[in-house]
Amino acid sequence: MKKQLVNMKGTKDGFVLRLDDQCSYADLVEELKRKVSEGGIDGKVDVQLHLGYRYCSDEQVKELVKIVQESEQLIVAKVQSEVLTVHESNQKMIESQQDTYVGVVRSGQILRASGDLVIVGNVNPNGRVEAGGNVYVLGRLKGIVHAGVHGNKEAIIAASRLEATHIMIADQVEAMSDEHVKAINQADMACAFIGYDGRITYDQIHALKNIRPLLNVSKGGS
Repeated sequence: MKKQLVNMKGTKDGFVLRLDDQCSYADLVEELKRKVSEGGIDGKVDVQLHLGYRYCSDEQVKELVKIVQESEQLIVAKVQSEVLTVHESNQKMIESQQDTYVGVVRSGQILRASGDLVIVGNVNPNGRVEAGGNVYVLGRLKGIVHAGVHGNKEAIIAASRLEATHIMIADQVEAMSDEHVKAINQADMACAFIGYDGRITYDQIHALKNIRPLLNVSKGGS
């Protein structure tokens, strides 16, 4: 049986077109044209185009999108690729680094780090902390904190006492009320992260191993 190079799957949001990333580009284009010409679709439908691990130039991506949209019913809403650009790869490397700051972040002070940031001390009201990765505060976090400043939605914020006025992760922002602060500080060490609903969520620090299992990269021990 001949291997399918284009797999179409329906979802509640439309269709997902998964393109084989091992075959030749010419064979892929030929089958994609045949697939989208089959018709049988009523109304306008959004399509997610998954390229897998195939590297495509900008011109090739435009060609694939054009082929799909030659069917008047199909509209490409998103193109997804597992291939990282050099910039994305360098950004991930930078964000994997860790800086440590020992001391107090005072009112009006801004502390920045390219990757993860560990603060051994307090962040005072109106002090600001920004990191490309995660932020860990071994003290009271009372100021403004922004983790994942370059768009990393997996970034987390953890503090011995999470009492910040504003919590920011990637492009999500939340002002914390006094009631909010009391609710999440029932025990030592709390954390903030973007939950499954795409909004900032809070929990106790021990929940992180389930929320962000990839953070658990320790070595040694038994």
